[in-house]
Amino acid sequence: MNRAVLAILGIMAALVVAVGILVVIVVASGGDDNGDSQTETPSGNGDTSSGADLRLLGPEPITLDPHIIQDAGSALYVVEIFGGLLTLDEELKIQPDLATEIPTLENGGKAVNDDGTVTYTFHLREDALFHDRKPVLASTVKFSLERAADPNTRSLVAEFFLGDIVGVTEKLRGETAEISGIEEIDATTIAITIERDLPSFLFKLTYPTSFVVDPSQVERDENWTRRPNGTGPYQLKEWRFGERIELEANPRYHLGAPNVENVRYLLAGSGITLYEAGDLDVAGVALDDLERIQDPNDPLNSEYRSGSRLSLDYLGFNTNAPPFDDPLVRRAFAMAIDKDAITRAVYQDAIPAANSIVMPGLAAYSETAQAPTFDPEQALQLLADSSYGGADGLPEVTLAESGTGATAGSGTSAILEMWRQNLGVDVQVQQAESATFFQDVDQGRYQMFTLGWIMDYPDEEDILNIHFDSESPNNNTFYSNPEVDALLREALLEPDAARRVDLYQQAERMILDDVPWFPLFFDRFHALIKPYVQNYLIPPSIVPRLRFISLDTE
Repeated sequence: MNRAVLAILGIMAALVVAVGILVVIVVASGGDDNGDSQTETPSGNGDTSSGADLRLLGPEPITLDPHIIQDAGSALYVVEIFGGLLTLDEELKIQPDLATEIPTLENGGKAVNDDGTVTYTFHLREDALFHDRKPVLASTVKFSLERAADPNTRSLVAEFFLGDIVGVTEKLRGETAEISGIEEIDATTIAITIERDLPSFLFKLTYPTSFVVDPSQVERDENWTRRPNGTGPYQLKEWRFGERIELEANPRYHLGAPNVENVRYLLAGSGITLYEAGDLDVAGVALDDLERIQDPNDPLNSEYRSGSRLSLDYLGFNTNAPPFDDPLVRRAFAMAIDKDAITRAVYQDAIPAANSIVMPGLAAYSETAQAPTFDPEQALQLLADSSYGGADGLPEVTLAESGTGATAGSGTSAILEMWRQNLGVDVQVQQAESATFFQDVDQGRYQMFTLGWIMDYPDEEDILNIHFDSESPNNNTFYSNPEVDALLREALLEPDAARRVDLYQQAERMILDDVPWFPLFFDRFHALIKPYVQNYLIPPSIVPRLRFISLDTE
């Protein structure tokens, strides 16, 4: 989705490790200080639950507009407040949300047309309501999809997630007012026609770009995201900028009312300190505390949980910008980085070094895939063999990252020192506010940057096609390889699962050789969860999960 600072992923349970990385594109929005009253938060007792309240530490969202979000910090709330035709469960499998069922050939909901297009017909649930009890109609869904694709909405992801629908391209260009591939059959039935039979299309409808918004609210209130009227299991009760966000259960939620009445996110503070004081029910474990928490003799060890997530930290090279327009320079900079040393010395083996772009957990992941390996002698030789003739011939080199700290993080600092020692290149760091940073990355204003990618859904398209097809609007390294394009486009349409995996693996090998990205680390979460918090799911990616949680207050 995709995208967010590793330290704020999900429950704040991803280890705070960023090499100055992990975010993927954001659009700015403001917070709300509406002065609503608030109950007191219990404190001082690490073994007592907060009754009806689940207390978490969360990020400040960039926006709560589902049609423009791309960061995981915002998605954390959006997937609970809004919904779409389809959703993902905790195992990242497609499930119906506002629709009564997943359309298939077998149930008559999918039809392959004579011209090669495919039509999906969705029947809406009669009990699907907005938080203010307005019904969700086919016209609501149509309005929402057309708003997402409206050039005035300025969604940076609409083309990828909705672009397969017939007529979306014309809508994005401002050439038409309606999307021809979306048809209201009746008040509760809508048909969506896509240009070709894509195995991954239904996954795309689970992304927030396809979520339903309230037309009357959006059209009358330019600040509607301060108190959005969604269809999800929770509604926004309060947003105090820089302080807290409170979500209140939607008792009429069509998939079942949540167990926890209120979920309160603190937007500032030290997670483990608040957790030990009894002010949080769940907290991520920062690097400084990890060794202690992992000790079986520590009292908190029994509450410690860890696991893998479908996300990747990477170094991106702008292949149009000197000196990284030369693949030998890109490879030299990659081979001068000792990821294993950084993992051991800086991150205490809390996260694994990444061997590939495709992550473990995806069908095309291969343990034998190999990004350029650490070899400082070869790196120096590659730099000398490049069109720049060595370090002395390089222009000034800058690494961009999201953030406003006075100094780079420890991981970034380690990489900078390796480049200085192994290549003789002093690289400067440029930090920027999130909104500016992501827009500048997309517009090619940086030579190289550190970022992270969190999978929106478990399909290789969501990382390989979206970032490395030369015609993809999200190809922010401007990488172009006709052979890779051919493989990715064939894989996109390939119905045979084994053949599809093989095509993606072939494409990834070429991409790793060309080094538009240098994969750094795979992601792991490290969290503390109070014993009375039941069924706290930590899925591999961001999905709605709060309604399944319960608190054992007995």
